[in-house]
Amino acid sequence: MAAVLEEDWGRAVKANDRTYNSQFQYADNYIKTSKYNLLTFLPINLLEQFLRIANFYFLMLLILQFIDVISSLNPVTTALPLLFVLTVSAVKDGIDDYKRHKSDGIVNNRTAGILDSQDGKRDLVDTRWRNVKVGDIIKLKNNDFVTADILVLSSSEPHSVVYVETAELDGETNLKVKQALPETLPLGEDLDKLGNFNGEVKCEAPNNRLDRYEGTLIWGEEKFALNNDQLLLRGCRIRNTQWCYGIVIFAGKDTKLMQNSGKSKFKRTSLDKLMNKLVISIFVLLLVICLICSICCSVWEYTYGTDFQVYLPWDQKNGAIIATFNFFSYIIVLNTLVPISLYVTVELIRLFQSFWINWDVKMYYDEKDCTAKARTTTLNEELGQIQYVFSDKTGTLTQNMMTFNKCSISGKKFGEIKNKAGEIVTVDEDTPKVDFSKNKWYEESFEFYDETLKNGVDNGDRQTWLFFRLLALCHTVMAEHGDDGSLTYQAQSPDEAALVGAARNFGFTFKSRTPTTITIDVQGREDTYELLQILDFNNVRKRMSVIVRQNNRIKLFCKGADNVVFERLGEASVFLQDVTQEHLNDFANEGLRTLVLAMRDIKDEEYNEWNMRYHEASTAQKDREEKVCALQEEIEKDMLLLGATAIEDKLQDGVPQTIENLIKGNIKVWVLTGDKQETAINIGYSCRLLTDQFNEVFVINQTEEEDVKQIVYDTLDKICDTMGIKNKMRSDEDDIVDEDDDEEDDKKNLEQLASIYSFAIVITGASLVHALQADIEQIFLEAACFCKTIICCRVTPLQKAQVVNLVKKYKKAVTLAIGDGANDVSMIKAAHIGVGISGQEGMQAVLASDFSFGQFRFLERLLLVHGRWSYVRMSKFLSYFFYKNFAFTLSHFWFAFYCGFSAMAVYDQWFITLYNIVFTSLPVIALGIFDQDVNEDMCIRFPALYKPGQKNEYFNYWVFTKSVVAGTVTSLTLFFVCYGTFLDVVNPDGTPAGSQTTFGCVLATMLVLVVNFKMAMDTAYWTVFNHVCIWLSIVSYWIVVFIMYSDLMYEFFFAIFTFVGSARVMCTMPTFWFSMPLVCVILLMPVAGKRAIAMDVAPTLAEKVRILQQQEAIQAKEDKDNVVELKAFKRTDDEGSMNGKVTRKDKPRGHKDSIREDGISRRRPQSAGSGYAFSHQEGFGRMITSGTIRDSQRRKKGREKNGTASSTERRKSSANSRDTDSGRGSALKDEELIV
Repeated sequence: MAAVLEEDWGRAVKANDRTYNSQFQYADNYIKTSKYNLLTFLPINLLEQFLRIANFYFLMLLILQFIDVISSLNPVTTALPLLFVLTVSAVKDGIDDYKRHKSDGIVNNRTAGILDSQDGKRDLVDTRWRNVKVGDIIKLKNNDFVTADILVLSSSEPHSVVYVETAELDGETNLKVKQALPETLPLGEDLDKLGNFNGEVKCEAPNNRLDRYEGTLIWGEEKFALNNDQLLLRGCRIRNTQWCYGIVIFAGKDTKLMQNSGKSKFKRTSLDKLMNKLVISIFVLLLVICLICSICCSVWEYTYGTDFQVYLPWDQKNGAIIATFNFFSYIIVLNTLVPISLYVTVELIRLFQSFWINWDVKMYYDEKDCTAKARTTTLNEELGQIQYVFSDKTGTLTQNMMTFNKCSISGKKFGEIKNKAGEIVTVDEDTPKVDFSKNKWYEESFEFYDETLKNGVDNGDRQTWLFFRLLALCHTVMAEHGDDGSLTYQAQSPDEAALVGAARNFGFTFKSRTPTTITIDVQGREDTYELLQILDFNNVRKRMSVIVRQNNRIKLFCKGADNVVFERLGEASVFLQDVTQEHLNDFANEGLRTLVLAMRDIKDEEYNEWNMRYHEASTAQKDREEKVCALQEEIEKDMLLLGATAIEDKLQDGVPQTIENLIKGNIKVWVLTGDKQETAINIGYSCRLLTDQFNEVFVINQTEEEDVKQIVYDTLDKICDTMGIKNKMRSDEDDIVDEDDDEEDDKKNLEQLASIYSFAIVITGASLVHALQADIEQIFLEAACFCKTIICCRVTPLQKAQVVNLVKKYKKAVTLAIGDGANDVSMIKAAHIGVGISGQEGMQAVLASDFSFGQFRFLERLLLVHGRWSYVRMSKFLSYFFYKNFAFTLSHFWFAFYCGFSAMAVYDQWFITLYNIVFTSLPVIALGIFDQDVNEDMCIRFPALYKPGQKNEYFNYWVFTKSVVAGTVTSLTLFFVCYGTFLDVVNPDGTPAGSQTTFGCVLATMLVLVVNFKMAMDTAYWTVFNHVCIWLSIVSYWIVVFIMYSDLMYEFFFAIFTFVGSARVMCTMPTFWFSMPLVCVILLMPVAGKRAIAMDVAPTLAEKVRILQQQEAIQAKEDKDNVVELKAFKRTDDEGSMNGKVTRKDKPRGHKDSIREDGISRRRPQSAGSGYAFSHQEGFGRMITSGTIRDSQRRKKGREKNGTASSTERRKSSANSRDTDSGRGSALKDEELIV
């Protein structure tokens, strides 16, 4: 039994003492991510599969079919499809688990050097990872993977620094620094000292916090605080460090890596949920039909049963028992109403839809060699139903490649270029740059244009020097010196790299650091500071500070968010604070990212007393974080303001156009950022989230609860008053009123009002705290949903997730969150779909996402093209799937009225088995994979095509009902047309020409033809695969029935293939060849006619766009032909003939639409200079003005590089190039289509 630790301790570990550590029964270092082994695979996998209700249902059905008294079908009709489904799933699970086994084996069998202290000898023994135990002393070498979670004791680098790469943990490739305690540094690599080390570590229990570790090292009579800086995590890799030693703290499943590898929350699409409900409803319908058949059977047996004993003998004389048996018999016969292959087929289609995303070269970002990737295969169609997009700003909308742009120092602004008149001049290519070439460490890529800042440095201005000293000292950047003398920085954020780089170019170069020192080069002179403390940045503090000592003077340097630093300034900075605030507002209005810099001098006595308390707090086992934060607050006070920095983070290519198109697709874009209010608003205008056409932009930045509540209510009231609707969230008692209570408001077309009125809300994190409280959150959400744009600034990662959850909780809408950094992970996981951008802040967002790519602009293509296609395809697939199953199965029900409700099957049992597997499966799969109602360019040009998916218009209960009715009508028509046709048909000798087997064969043949022809009618985009699948399915049916129903098969398998000769007889009957096209005409012509009338009378937007697409394809072909004719004319011209043919028609021809798709105007083909003079002939000018002469294709280079052109630009281009001839046929304008 495991020993119990003393209170407040999660874990106690003694170095080199396996006996002591074993009493706690800590996990060993063996890991297992696999689920099965050879013995358990079959039973466990089958158990998991039969936990799915559909599989369990068919298992029960199979068992019933083995009961002869109730089964009229061979068990093989259910066994084969069930076996197919189980096999496909088992093979997939088996392959996945084999890969996990293989990966586990590689990891568990790696070797590491463990210190062996037995028999008084100290030696390193190569030990497999799986045999490593907690408390072992372990040696790691350069490029080694870290074996377990290890506390660093010593290393080969100065001050026992260890460089690690954490790519496997968070995806970040920049090196991070770990360092041992100075007290354990003397252990070095002396095996005797390490073997005698008997320190005890008491720390927190295993958890999944990668950024936090708290513990205490007790060695001798002293205690030393431990934190995340001393812990090497499993999954990291040692870099630039020859060796290091450490003690194993957490092993195996207790390591933070394994604690974070738990199962992600399974996300299901709305179509999945609807599909499950429909399957249940089908099962209920099946029970009703079976109940009807059993009741009818009882009545029939009571009325006519005695007359048919020869054909239907009674095994039981009790009518109730016969009806009960009959009930289960019909469950078996009609089981195909519940589609067993539905789920497997859906997963297969989704897999291929994911491949389209992965293979899309138009979503490839070449600058980072980054492709789009679908990290899950279960959410593709959900991409076509997004209503809310929640986006981070930095690195998502912007490039996150920071450049030092401007600054404010001691109340003076730098970075603006002014002419002699004092006017600000815009920086362009001709603007001269500041020359930094005298600086040994300057970077050629660094650009700055204000010479006055350089002059201040050169003149030795004290405030300017303090400003840049702070930038060179207050950071966590690591410096790397190359063999060629080069200096490069490894920074954890682009902001820090930009600030340290700016200080470097202005002559304050950060050169190196140790755990206790920082060395900088100041104008060619090396200065070394003693590093006393680093008070690091986090999302709560929003600032970082360093405490350093030089020449017996202690200084604290701090940089952070303006509102945080301003609160901690002394009285001496009051005036300067007001001036700096004005400068910060100016910077924010330009969309720049700002930080405020401050410092203070600390007396030795104050620091020593504070440091003693800080050490006690940092070694406390209970409430350590709160105690440390309180002491940090205590020391960071009464600071002197130095100035502020302004860093530029430019928008990514194509962001404004992408957002504009998404909004036109009725997708609401909310920006959730940690930046200040002014910066967020400015970026909103840059991204076209905000425009001057907005009716009003509401800013909510109050900090008190009552103020926030009042402004939220006022905002909603004003929006409702402006739109002319009643505020349903208000009542006399200030209670929330149910939406259905106000009939007048229900009549209002809110979508139409939303297209007329435009509002936006900008809310700060401080206000959001109160707006998300239970009593007001619905009020805030109601106001937000009336707005086109919401910008939340100064928000924490938790608040981002809370906003997403708020929309999910109260709105039946599909949400998407997109971000690029670790602070976006919670938001990405909270949304229905998470998208990660491979950016400058590591890969944590990508690792937590469902889809990923390199640039925000690719979101437009992901949603409007891939998302829409996936949704349309899946909707059509489901509609057709249910249709063909009802058309197939209900024939048994009609036949029941002619077979005494005996549960006799109208089809051959082998046809029943192969119908969903062979004869109708491939066409519907091809439809789900390849179909396109409109092409990709049209999806982008007409974002309104996206709206039906948001409303579930393509597949819902009504569409399902229509599919069921269509399938029912099809089965009814097939059955009774066949029955009526063959009712009185006789052979020449007077014997009946038809039999039950022949009737069943005819019915099956017509069914296969009708459902496949229906599939052909539903196919909007034909490929080779569609042709092969549809026609091969029909051909395969004929081949199979002639083989199965042949005399030879009957001779060898007479008890299995009982429809012998029926196919041959069927083909010899003229009545069959007459009724086959008749049935197709009866069932398919009304469908075609209805569609033609609907397209002519009330076409949908998709149909209008498809017409336009077809017209443009025809026109492009004509354009190509005309270009060829012009070339022929030119050749004739060169030969001296003036009679060459120029156009097919002399009169001008109207052209339907010449919308710009890529921002590049069309140009007529260029001719040689000499040919131009001879080209002015009658008819040529008309060809140009009529729009006949055009390029044969419009390339999309502009879109691939700069993002999608806005729809406004397209329409302007269209209007400029569209012919005004009224005789241009049925050409349509973009505006006409949208209306």
